[in-house]
Amino acid sequence: MQDGFRHRGQRKRLIDRLRQQGEYHERVLSVMANLPRHAFLDSSFAEWAYRDEAFPIDCEQTISQPSTVAWQSSALQLLPRQKVLEVGTGSGYQAAVLSLLGGRVFTIERHKPLYQKAKLTLKKLRLDRGIRFYLRDGHRGVPELAPFSRILVTAGAVEVPQVLVDQLEVGGLMVIPIGGEEDDQQLLRITKVAADKTVQEELGLCRFVPFRRGVA
Repeated sequence: MQDGFRHRGQRKRLIDRLRQQGEYHERVLSVMANLPRHAFLDSSFAEWAYRDEAFPIDCEQTISQPSTVAWQSSALQLLPRQKVLEVGTGSGYQAAVLSLLGGRVFTIERHKPLYQKAKLTLKKLRLDRGIRFYLRDGHRGVPELAPFSRILVTAGAVEVPQVLVDQLEVGGLMVIPIGGEEDDQQLLRITKVAADKTVQEELGLCRFVPFRRGVA
């Protein structure tokens, strides 16, 4: 995978624009500044990889716009060596960001073509060693490896899935978009303050693909 001078220049300009907004953690932006987003896109979109836009990928899914990735990743407050469950692997870009932030990443995808392609992309980039991939229903999580310090959901759910809350350790954080398919969603940060108690923060409006059940 080539990451030439032109790509690096485009990426620097994108990250500089995000940095000027002052809303994102510098550690997240530093990781994104060194991660070739064009490697996660089909060649037809590679020319526009460093616009702050979402683009279609296979299976009627999308790769989130860079500002959204920076927003979610900053909100997650991931620390090195923490176990993080990502629900919705998609292109694999967000999983790569989490891994480069030092997380021990466990990522779930329900679409087999996306699952296979993300694994291959991350292997080519030599970023797969810190990531474990699962082809399964994201609503079920990975209970055999719970609890997780962090959970990131990259699809819009109608309500907070209790099964995922149960897989979050006390003191852990979940970031998840909540809302209907036709409306703007609210990005929530959920802190598990006790085994049977959570606190929710509303972080702002967003739009994600729907959080579907089952394996496609």
